[in-house]
Amino acid sequence: MTRSEMDRLGWDVLDVLLVSGDAYVDHPSFGTALLGRTLLAHGFRTGIVTQPRWTQPDDLLVMGRPRLFAGVSAGAIDSMLAHYTAFRKKRSEDAYTPGGRAGARPNRACIVYTNLLRQAFPGLTVVLGGIEASLRRITHYDFWTDALRKPILLDAKADIVVYGMGERPIVEIAQRLHAGQGLQGIHGTVSAGEDFEAGLVLPSHEDMLADPRALMRATLMLETQVHGGVMWAREKVGARTIAVAPPAKPLSTAEMDTLYALPFSRRAHPHYGQPIPAVEMIRDSITSHRGCGGGCSFCTLALHQGRRIASRSLGSILDEVRRMTAMPEFKGNISDVGGPSANMWGAVCAKAERPCARASCMTPRICPHFRMDQQAHLDLLRTVRRVPGVRNVRVASGVRFDLALQDLKALSGYLREFVGGQLKIAPEHVCDHVLRLMRKPGIRVFEEFLTLFARESHRAGKEQYVVPYLMSAFPGTTDEDMRALARWLAQRGWQPRQVQCFIPIPGAVATAMYHAGITPDGKPIFVARSDEERLRQHRILLPDETRGQGRRPSASRPTPGGRRSQTSAGPGRDGIPRARNRNFRNET
Repeated sequence: MTRSEMDRLGWDVLDVLLVSGDAYVDHPSFGTALLGRTLLAHGFRTGIVTQPRWTQPDDLLVMGRPRLFAGVSAGAIDSMLAHYTAFRKKRSEDAYTPGGRAGARPNRACIVYTNLLRQAFPGLTVVLGGIEASLRRITHYDFWTDALRKPILLDAKADIVVYGMGERPIVEIAQRLHAGQGLQGIHGTVSAGEDFEAGLVLPSHEDMLADPRALMRATLMLETQVHGGVMWAREKVGARTIAVAPPAKPLSTAEMDTLYALPFSRRAHPHYGQPIPAVEMIRDSITSHRGCGGGCSFCTLALHQGRRIASRSLGSILDEVRRMTAMPEFKGNISDVGGPSANMWGAVCAKAERPCARASCMTPRICPHFRMDQQAHLDLLRTVRRVPGVRNVRVASGVRFDLALQDLKALSGYLREFVGGQLKIAPEHVCDHVLRLMRKPGIRVFEEFLTLFARESHRAGKEQYVVPYLMSAFPGTTDEDMRALARWLAQRGWQPRQVQCFIPIPGAVATAMYHAGITPDGKPIFVARSDEERLRQHRILLPDETRGQGRRPSASRPTPGGRRSQTSAGPGRDGIPRARNRNFRNET
């Protein structure tokens, strides 16, 4: 937003200023757009500055000092992950920047932008949010310095951190500041002080510095807090205490419907002279739900979005489809109707009001209280396809294959009608002991899925491919485990084109495994820690790979005879969007 845009709106002053490391895209897949539209809908005049220069505060001064607060986000992914590969090589592009240009945001963007705001507006309340702040809300391991860092609230010297889904807490922050009230006790936030409710007492920052195993304890305790939804957590950092309030309550279906009905243009800001790659990938996609019950140990999705699924109604989704079809640039193809996994739409926990000790709804076996109707999701896709102006509907966000096996009739429908030639799934590995550490289903489950995929594709007379996500150098994985994976692939005629080397993302259980060299129950494991060890494992699958630039899985087609053939690479999933990215895994 510019001063002239403020003048046209008749605004003499902003209530809230949002600062983001991404270019501005007015699309509901982008957090800054969601929060900006939400604040506007609640009557707060909101301006947005994107990708400001970080050598001086001038770009933040254009619209003047906001009346209430400034919100800071590094963008859709952690700024360090945006800049560096698994082997700490500089990335050559940034999908959230016009022209895909790298270098438009600083390293550790939350810290840098907060310092800029302190220079521009002394004394102004600064609120951190987004994935970078959310996953760094307690002491965390930083892969890029191979060290533990303090909670980002203290590191950045901000006033409060919003973690997870931000709509509820950001509005409450604005309302409280408007009323002249304090910010203590808002669910979904992290604050500093001394007087907090009793709850989980995490190992102190100093404890974690002294004993790497303490990071594992803290990570598992934070996971328990998120899943339970009612407890506070506290961490001592020197003489200070940070308090992590219980997570914000997931939005109801009615609230989700209201949110996604806001007047998004679904376009980048018109002043950009070059296309933004991420826009091209998600423009014609629809978010049907949030949250994931998977609980994969390398994934930060549940830590950020929560384990409970928040779904939109059929009517809300259809309304969005109709708005899309009215846009002149829409070509009739909807790339995705989904979320972290498309087939979790509408899923509920039958014991949602009771404490649950499980880390995952999916492993070691699917919880009987996790209820979903995949036939209803299939009917949703069919209804969307019947909307005038729609030609094709796909599920680019992929499906959870162990869930898909629970309803073979629905699976057949997905494969026959909505795959579009390629289906993204995430086996990650084939060794069961590695899969257990990942909290993934055993290899027999994946092999059963492949058999059904081949059979249904053959019956439908369609040439279709599985796009498997594979991972190297995961904690607990030896060179021999990687050779076992290579042999499994070779037996099926599969040759991966690109594989993700594990990146320890702040907050994940697998990151604590990497740092401490132990399993969650404290048993020692081998960790490929040096770049030499990590690259050696990586090259077992990709002998010619030298730089590990991101993750682009192979696309493989099971054939009825059990042999598989490889074809061109599919979209990546390293947090850098080569297809639809919701920034939820390894974000991962």
